[in-house]
Amino acid sequence: MMDILLMMWEFFKTGLFAVGGGLATLPFLYEMAAKYPHWLTESMLADMIAVSESTPGPIGVNMATYVGFSIGGVLGGICATLALIFPSLVIILMIARVLKKYNENKLVQSAFKGLRPAVTGLISAAGFSVLKIALLTTTSFASFGDFFAAIKIPAVILFAVIAVLTQIKKTGKLHPIVFIAIGAVCGIVFKL
Repeated sequence: MMDILLMMWEFFKTGLFAVGGGLATLPFLYEMAAKYPHWLTESMLADMIAVSESTPGPIGVNMATYVGFSIGGVLGGICATLALIFPSLVIILMIARVLKKYNENKLVQSAFKGLRPAVTGLISAAGFSVLKIALLTTTSFASFGDFFAAIKIPAVILFAVIAVLTQIKKTGKLHPIVFIAIGAVCGIVFKL
């Protein structure tokens, strides 16, 4: 039971401070993985990101439910999800009441302008962390000879191919689920 309460506290903090959506929760989840390795590892986190991005629903909620379920079953999944969304729910309700009245206030507009770079930074950090896990192995760069051993060559090739395909006029118009499916199939076939 203590694990569930501690997990709820961690997800409550994540929900409170991860401004900017699901990807903004990733730095908090990486910190959680480092702090509580018996809950989740970086490898599990990478798998959860892939599954959460591929399934319907917000990534942060999907990941909270997954971690909660793996720690405490159905009750853990429900508790983690509620702990993550509760701060946002309360804050949104409070802001909705006040924002209508003070929307044109220069302080309110300045606060929103200040939040944009912070949110961009959190999402960028999350994206970098995902790329690092997806494209690099855990091998260190101790010497120059280890450089290519630290790169997952098939994953880099897949990343480059999909990046190019999204920029080509004909294939760039395809629904994102097509690219997710291509990535999933390649991951299964090539064990990426």
